[in-house]
Amino acid sequence: MALRRAPLTSSLHRSSPLLLDFLAPSALRQTSRQYNSTASKQTAVAGHNPDHASHSGSSKPKYVLSPQQREFMNSALRVNQAGELAATLIYTAQTPQVVRSHPHLRPLMKHMYDQEAGHLSTFNNLIAKHRVRPTAMYPVWEMAASFLGWSTGAMGREAAMACTEAVETEIGSHYNEQVREILSWQDEAEKRGEELDDELKDMLATFRRIRDEELEHLDHAVENDAKEAQPYDPLVNVIRLGCRAAIKISEKV
Repeated sequence: MALRRAPLTSSLHRSSPLLLDFLAPSALRQTSRQYNSTASKQTAVAGHNPDHASHSGSSKPKYVLSPQQREFMNSALRVNQAGELAATLIYTAQTPQVVRSHPHLRPLMKHMYDQEAGHLSTFNNLIAKHRVRPTAMYPVWEMAASFLGWSTGAMGREAAMACTEAVETEIGSHYNEQVREILSWQDEAEKRGEELDDELKDMLATFRRIRDEELEHLDHAVENDAKEAQPYDPLVNVIRLGCRAAIKISEKV
């Protein structure tokens, strides 16, 4: 992969509006169709009426999400937004220390940061579009992510990359679970002669794309000696455990 050399500071300065959008997304000013409202209207008006046709031109009726499925989607968006916020803060704290000793890593750190900033912007917009409450743990995750980034950066390049490996392992696995869940709905819809709402199809594609980019970061970390970090196993295991705990908490809180 060819990465352009560019000043990292310009990227980091752009993070400020993204962080502000976490709690007060500018997308709230937009009027958009919601997967929740689509499902609610179909349930109230047509139930699972096979005669209810798609507005996109398909002759198939739309699959109606249950309350539990809508709650799953709300929880997924809340967790994903929080996770992407944490990722941008980790890279922001790590980068100055890593590139000071290893200037050749500046383009890679910028590349990974910019992708995470893009992910955060995506979920800020989706949170606003679907009127999902962001996690109330925002201040805690903000401090924890910044400390994790700073401390692993201070430990050196290998520890910083081990941090990326651990975080992306858990995040990639979590995105996989979300993708599998939505695919199970798609299978169920096909058995009924129905199809997913266009909004859900787009969201499925977004989750897959972001998952693949996160796993790309994991590969970059391993290529840059993540496994040479000392102590590798305790460091990675603690970070992975913390990520799993943060995911579970953010799903509900």
